[in-house]
Amino acid sequence: MHDSRSEPFQNHSSWYQANQDALMGALARVQAKLQAKVNGENPPEAPDRTLSPPSSLEQLCHLFGLSPFERDLLLLCAGMELDASFPALCAAAQGDSSKNYPTFSLALATLSQPQWNALTPDAPLRRWRMIEIGAGTVLTLSPLRIDERILHYLTGLQYLDERLKGVVEPFSVDSELVPSHQQLAQHLAAAWLQAFGKTPLPIVQLCGDRRSSKRAIAAALCQQVGLNLHILHAQALPTPSSELHPLLQLWAREAVLSHSALLLDCDATEDVTRNGAIALILERLHSPLIVSSRDRLQISLRPQIAADVRQPTPNEQRLLWQTALGDSATPLNGQVDLLVSHFNLNSPAIQAVCTEAFAQLENPRTEDSLSKLLWDTCCKQARPHLDDLSQRIEPGATWEDLVLPDTQRQILRDISAHIRQRAKVYEYWGFAKKGDRGLGISALFAGPSGTGKTMAAEVLAQELRLDLYRIDLSSVVSKYIGETEKNLRHVFDAAESGGAILLFDEADALFGKRSDVKDSHDRYANMEVSYLLQRMESYRGLAILTTNLKTSIDQAFLRRLRFVVQFPFPDASQRAEIWQRILPKQMPTEALDFKKLAKLNVAGGNIRNIAMNAAFLAADANESVTMKHLLRAAQSEYIKLERPLTDAEVKGWV
Repeated sequence: MHDSRSEPFQNHSSWYQANQDALMGALARVQAKLQAKVNGENPPEAPDRTLSPPSSLEQLCHLFGLSPFERDLLLLCAGMELDASFPALCAAAQGDSSKNYPTFSLALATLSQPQWNALTPDAPLRRWRMIEIGAGTVLTLSPLRIDERILHYLTGLQYLDERLKGVVEPFSVDSELVPSHQQLAQHLAAAWLQAFGKTPLPIVQLCGDRRSSKRAIAAALCQQVGLNLHILHAQALPTPSSELHPLLQLWAREAVLSHSALLLDCDATEDVTRNGAIALILERLHSPLIVSSRDRLQISLRPQIAADVRQPTPNEQRLLWQTALGDSATPLNGQVDLLVSHFNLNSPAIQAVCTEAFAQLENPRTEDSLSKLLWDTCCKQARPHLDDLSQRIEPGATWEDLVLPDTQRQILRDISAHIRQRAKVYEYWGFAKKGDRGLGISALFAGPSGTGKTMAAEVLAQELRLDLYRIDLSSVVSKYIGETEKNLRHVFDAAESGGAILLFDEADALFGKRSDVKDSHDRYANMEVSYLLQRMESYRGLAILTTNLKTSIDQAFLRRLRFVVQFPFPDASQRAEIWQRILPKQMPTEALDFKKLAKLNVAGGNIRNIAMNAAFLAADANESVTMKHLLRAAQSEYIKLERPLTDAEVKGWV
């Protein structure tokens, strides 16, 4: 794919001067033909000066297949811009002082080997927009003008066409690729080189949600085949075909002039109105094209080479961390392994984390250790993406706040142990080599509302120092086929790098007894459940489902979850314990009887509501919290629950 004749030599001063001399010599030859026409003489014939490396004029003729007549016609138009004698010569040669500009008629009468078809729309000069035809009633007598980009190219100057700026931009990456990405770039480069010369050249599709990694691979691919890389964001594409067609035409020419490939970035495009423009580019643009998208695009009329781009492997991430940390990696005592097991980051993200952590470490007001700073900064990596899709919960609960039977508490501690020891079991003890399936840590928290399911998730997040995000499944599920999977994919993809704990509320909205497939909606409903479980099984972090009714979930689905925790409705002794733990120590109280309070037949969530409402009542009365405040708050809570407050529950309170 490499072509030495199209390399940008303008940085070499010796070639630049030689190119200027060659261009002036070519213009002088055309000027002599004009003068001969004025004098009524036979035009002199003299070859243009050749250079090694070739001059810009030679490169242009080779790249676009210009005939000698088309070359001289272009030089005739260039002379108008570069030589002050050309306007007068054009007027004299046409016998009209007002026609001091080139025309096709003048070219046919003056230049050697004239060709009528040189000015047709499909001929190179007009197809590649090298010349512009001015206003006129007759085509052959209309003024001709050289395109500005072509004019500067002939003089040896390379720059991006002004009409493409704001839509297309140069792109390069200085950092080295990890071995797996380097191997992928080499594979794609070999495939492209093998296909070079075929029309059209295969499109390279880079798929997945690793946007920066895909761009780095695209840059490496282009470097290996000798191409420059420019990027076009799909959301910047004009949708009217009247604007899109000229844009594609300009880029096709620019790709040849600057020896470039185009990276069409479709990662951030959700606007369906852009689909037509994207499809047109895939079908019509025959210059080297790379597409970056989350999913594979359907391309029917073009050959393609598709590749899924994944994050660097754990070993590669470990090396990236050690390189970025330098001498600071050794004193961290295994912290790097912990970071690799919890967070799935690429090279730019790891560099950014280390830079930010070191900057905070140098701040005299910061007393945190480097280990803590690295961890907290990693947690922040996914926040900008997840904050748009879910609700982040600031964990405040601890094990002391959680009132559960010993069996359930032990299961929760087992979940915590699985998260902490992933690196050892998966990587060092070899379970990851058995396959990715089932490596995700998934759990179902089942029990009545208010029994502590969300609090348990907070406790785990607090102990593990991970972000906790709540996703309401009832808002994720869509009646439109395929939309539910799309919504779930966005959540998991956004969370993948940050190691967050995902809490899917209202699992009953998606799960249920496996339905018989009676129609397409039943089939897709089962597919949605399977997709969620599949993503949970492969998610590197902890994914938790909550449900108020475990019996509503099919056993076949339950078998695919690693943990199931049943949160029982608290008995009287547990309710008394909840009452004692729910009240803040600094809150003023007076004559509270926790044994009597425990007779209220409500769950922990309701107890918290009653306690807080009673605190507001007491604060408003400028009093300590007493049983009478709790009674009024309990009455309000039972009204909300649409339940009667029995005498047995509140007897002897006041």
